Amino acid sequence: MSLEKLLKEKGYEAVIGLEIHTELQTNSKMFCGCPARVFGLEPNTAVCPICLGLPGTLPVPNQKAVEWTVKIALALNCKINEFSQFHRKNYFYPDMPKNYQISQYDYPIGVNGYLEIETSKGQKRIRIHRVHLEEDTGKLVHVGRTGRISEAEYSLIDFNRAGVPLVEIVTEADIETPEEAKVFMQTLRSVLLTLEVSDCNMEEGSLRCDANVSIRPKGSTSFGTKTEIKNLNSFRALEKGLEYEIKRQLETVLSGKKVVQETRHWDDANKRTVTLRTKEEAHDYRYFPEPDMVPMEISTQIVEKIRSELPELPFEKKKRFIREYSIKEKDAGILVSDKEMAEFFEEAARLSNNPQAVANIILSELLYHLNESDVWFSDIRITPKHISDLVNLLESGKISSKIAKEVFAEAFKTGKNPEEIVRERGLEQISDDTMLESIIYEVLNENPQAVKDFKEGKKQAIGFLVGQVMKKTQGKANPQMVNEKILEILSNN
Repeated sequence: MSLEKLLKEKGYEAVIGLEIHTELQTNSKMFCGCPARVFGLEPNTAVCPICLGLPGTLPVPNQKAVEWTVKIALALNCKINEFSQFHRKNYFYPDMPKNYQISQYDYPIGVNGYLEIETSKGQKRIRIHRVHLEEDTGKLVHVGRTGRISEAEYSLIDFNRAGVPLVEIVTEADIETPEEAKVFMQTLRSVLLTLEVSDCNMEEGSLRCDANVSIRPKGSTSFGTKTEIKNLNSFRALEKGLEYEIKRQLETVLSGKKVVQETRHWDDANKRTVTLRTKEEAHDYRYFPEPDMVPMEISTQIVEKIRSELPELPFEKKKRFIREYSIKEKDAGILVSDKEMAEFFEEAARLSNNPQAVANIILSELLYHLNESDVWFSDIRITPKHISDLVNLLESGKISSKIAKEVFAEAFKTGKNPEEIVRERGLEQISDDTMLESIIYEVLNENPQAVKDFKEGKKQAIGFLVGQVMKKTQGKANPQMVNEKILEILSNN
């Protein structure tokens, strides 16, 4: 039974809110001149006295990081606070060299926004509670058999990531299903990539997500006891982690027990959440204004300048693709989910008279070969013109859809033009009436039982006969002409 049906049957609903962190791809860190792009560097080589929190050092805010946070907040339809301030968030953890994190508390940069998502039930608005800017922490490397903290023999600290600009995006608890949570993250990632502020690589940790989830009786307005899930480092992990946790909470409540407020870890290997730490109430981080930095005033002029420079966002691009290219809404939604894919489609569509056929090839053949080859658009030999040329060959009837798959596979591998491949391999579709008729009569004579079945009213026999003609011609025959010709011959005899 699906999770949705199970909840409905038991009279419960899930309530989900997300906390998303994305590292900004600025040249330098948030409060010092160290490089911000540190993934893959030797541990503790991109550090300085400021990001290590040594005594006597002073942080200096990164202006570009502030501007990019405003850009993100505007793209998420937030109100920009004219007065914003950094605070010290005080807590101890080994990966934080200062024993406090410079973050924002009661005056974040953006508040009260929203992001529209497309779900299986239609369009839905997810409210954004806040968008704020802070510095990232370092990274703990747990040395042991599994790499998990609970089974580690000891831990090592890499401070390279400490001080990297980090934007936190907090949603309201408007998400009802794991599917919606996944779609929200995919949509948000698409927005961030379009803004070109982050590479959003979840595997490398530049886009991270924690989920807060609880269940309650259907129709209730009060929240149940929530749990926080960490280690959700892929869209699939987010969806599966929430599915498991919602079922676990439902089983707990139905058995007469109480859900405990705690932080849980998604164990991807065993597909379950496990207790990381329990907490009876929210942490008291003893926030206070950062004394080494003055508050920020973000003027209306600055906000409007940044707003005017916003690129076309995925939701707007989707509407334009549907309007300008008359493609299916679902196809448009997939195409705009990735900036490179959207640009590739648009260039191919402008070269073709059939944008829907272009979309079909990209979403079927091209995505299949990209996944099989483990590459993406920037690394392929095939170009938008290859796609438009292939569509033209199909539209003109020179090749069949079956042959088109072969041609595409070779073009993807070699970078050769489709017309060149068709010419070299003699793949042009057989559309000559006389030649087709001769081959069809051969097939009819070789398959008298199928002919008899058709004449006795078994219409599916026509499919078998068409298949035999295609087999005999190695897929070169025009399938529509073959179908019409067989029907004509059998109907007149």
